[in-house]
Amino acid sequence: MSCFFCKGTLRNSVTIHVVKSDNCIIIIKNVPCTQCAQCGETFYDNEVTQQLEKIVKELRTAITEIAVVNYSAA
Repeated sequence: MSCFFCKGTLRNSVTIHVVKSDNCIIIIKNVPCTQCAQCGETFYDNEVTQQLEKIVKELRTAITEIAVVNYSAA
């Protein structure tokens, strides 16, 4: 499979996902992804996307300013 944007080679990796929401910043570390070796574009599968949405929804109500969580521990 190749990158949608630059047609580079995709590889399995982990990344940091950052969400800015209202008055808070949520940082999720070690998120599994597929990443382009050429341009660095990041892609998530459906399961990871659903888990990210769940984590963000839970943390949005639990914090006021900033949160840093590990994907595998969430």
